[in-house]
Amino acid sequence: MSERQARSESEAAETAALLDRIQRGDREAFMTIIRRYQQKVFVMAYSILRDREDALDAVQETFLRLYQKASLYRPGRPFQGWLLQIAKNVSIDSYRKRRRTKLGHETSRPIEEIPVAVEDRAGDSAASDLRSAFSRSVETLAERQRMVFVMRHYSELPFNEISETMRISIGTAKSLHFKAVQNLRKRLAPVLGMQP
Repeated sequence: MSERQARSESEAAETAALLDRIQRGDREAFMTIIRRYQQKVFVMAYSILRDREDALDAVQETFLRLYQKASLYRPGRPFQGWLLQIAKNVSIDSYRKRRRTKLGHETSRPIEEIPVAVEDRAGDSAASDLRSAFSRSVETLAERQRMVFVMRHYSELPFNEISETMRISIGTAKSLHFKAVQNLRKRLAPVLGMQP
């Protein structure tokens, strides 16, 4: 067994133990899980909702659902993928509710058009322009391509966890990622001064 496999199995056993403690009402175990995964859950929520406050609300709701449904986690299944599936569902529900409450102030957009955001940090204008162009390009990807890309590059999930989270085959996840990267290269080529 490789060192990476041993570390992965050790983390899985530790996570299962923490979830068992959470089911018994252990607050410290719950806080440990939150500290470990809060940032990745936020990235998933923000990529769908594009609003910091809404994303923070989705993070809270995700961990509340985790607390309530810890017993549903099946040991052996990648925990991070399971948790991000909850975050994705919470975020999409929140997006749909927000859209319904606008009462027709803007035209309805299908779920494929939910934008993914890349947070713009203060910096030089060239880098800012590139981040902005990248963000716009990611937003134009088809929904499944965008979700795979976000999970792979922002949440750093391996393809097997992406496939489980999205309920697709590993081959489909890899194909969607490949198409997303190709589409991004094509769209960013003019910005980078390259041939598509």
